[in-house]
Amino acid sequence: MAEAGVIPAPTNIMDFARAPNGQKVLLMIGVAAVVAVMVAVWMWGQKPEYRVLFSNFSDRDGGAIVAELEKMNVPYQYSEGGSAVLVPADRVHDARLKLAAQGLPKGGNVGFELLENQKLGSSQFVERVNFQRAMEGELARSIESVSAVQSARVHLAMPKDSVFVSEQKMPTASVLLNLYPGRTLDAQQVSAIVHLVASSVPELPLKNVTIVDQNGNLLSDTSKSPSTTGMDPGQIKYVQELQQDVVKRIVSIISPIVGAENVRAEATADVDFSRSEQAVESFKPNQTPDAMAIRSQQTSESLNASGAAGGVPGALTNQPTAAATAPIVAPGNAAKTPAPPAAVPTSTQKDATTNYEVDKTIQYVQQGVGGLKRLSVAVVVNFKQTTGKDGKVKMVPLTAQETTQITNLVKEAMGFNPTRGDSLNVVNSAFASPQQEIIPETPLWKEPGTIQTAKDIGKYLLIGIALLLLYLRVLKPMLKKITEPAAPAPAVDAHVHVTPQMEAGMGEGPKGGRGYQEGLARAQKLASEDPRVVANIVKTWVGSNE
Repeated sequence: MAEAGVIPAPTNIMDFARAPNGQKVLLMIGVAAVVAVMVAVWMWGQKPEYRVLFSNFSDRDGGAIVAELEKMNVPYQYSEGGSAVLVPADRVHDARLKLAAQGLPKGGNVGFELLENQKLGSSQFVERVNFQRAMEGELARSIESVSAVQSARVHLAMPKDSVFVSEQKMPTASVLLNLYPGRTLDAQQVSAIVHLVASSVPELPLKNVTIVDQNGNLLSDTSKSPSTTGMDPGQIKYVQELQQDVVKRIVSIISPIVGAENVRAEATADVDFSRSEQAVESFKPNQTPDAMAIRSQQTSESLNASGAAGGVPGALTNQPTAAATAPIVAPGNAAKTPAPPAAVPTSTQKDATTNYEVDKTIQYVQQGVGGLKRLSVAVVVNFKQTTGKDGKVKMVPLTAQETTQITNLVKEAMGFNPTRGDSLNVVNSAFASPQQEIIPETPLWKEPGTIQTAKDIGKYLLIGIALLLLYLRVLKPMLKKITEPAAPAPAVDAHVHVTPQMEAGMGEGPKGGRGYQEGLARAQKLASEDPRVVANIVKTWVGSNE
């Protein structure tokens, strides 16, 4: 028989769990586990939302970005197969600005910062190669600044300088462009990139720059000039701007009268881009001598005497005639004129040459490029709104006077020139009202904002319910068992009948033997199932003085 007042030590975990101290220890462990679960649930509910910091970067830039994030103690994650770095949403802008201050991401191109880490004792060849790499990287960065260019690679072929002029070679450049989807470069943008590269490399001519896109198309083909293709983007753009300007002027002057949505206009401009020069030399018909200007005049006159010689032959013939002694006209007898001596026959010759200015007109005509040959404009005006006697709004056509006024305004706005062959057509017609697409109203529970809000509320509500259940069903009963005092021994019922089998179950056996162990096990089982019976047995033993 076991000694009174001695409690056998527990031999396994079940015995330890049934012991009062063991129950308290297990309850404390359970309380700690429940608290840990509650803390874990709460931390899961407070997990921050991650957003993209950078994406589509090179491996070199990715390593530098991750290293800087670790230095700044910013948590990060990977997504999209490692091509994007995610950080908490409330730290995206801060981290992006701090990384941008350090030049990250660099885009995979190495610029002049390559020359900052020159090793001591580098050869001239290495220095030349590093300088060329730096030039290529800087040019690629500059070209990537163009809005349509996603990435660029530049290859420079810079021959070594030679002291012999005949052996000098010009440098060449090749540029590979990766354009954004759906974007293209026009001729002016390609020419700008060519000039940018040629101006950045010494002695690089424009013809030695080649530009290719990601599809293998040669963009810098100088053989396709506007004269050969017949299409000049600059001329097309000029015509479009001219037509848009005419339409804009027409709409701006008609809109205050009929309303901005009640007028439509289109213009077609025939522009002459041919360049021509003309030289004209014209002569007018001869005019009357009086109206003509004299350039030069020359007059000559000659007098010749003819007939037989008269006089006394001999030496006197060669002497001059003596002066007359008698007057030719006698005084007082003026009416009577003596007969003249015999006339000597003479001949007279006059020549006159007059040069007049000849009318001559020389005209040089040079026609400018982009002259407007013809302009055609079409204008459609909607019916005007009027309120009828019944108070309803009706659409009625414009009157003839109103149509004439609008036509005259349009002519003035477009610069109508009948001699040039311009045409104008103004039509007053009712506009067809477009059928409005009936968009079904999205229920409140289908809106993205509502769904996200519901998810957040549901998450926090679920966390709250889980924490409340853990507290009410697990943590609170455990705490109550730990803090409550020990239960008093159950009262013994004197009327309980003890059977011999019960006494045999509680009987003695060889201590330490098999029977003793089996009896002890049966007694423990009986005590756990019906403690009242065990108490009655103990009372019987005490009353029998055994």
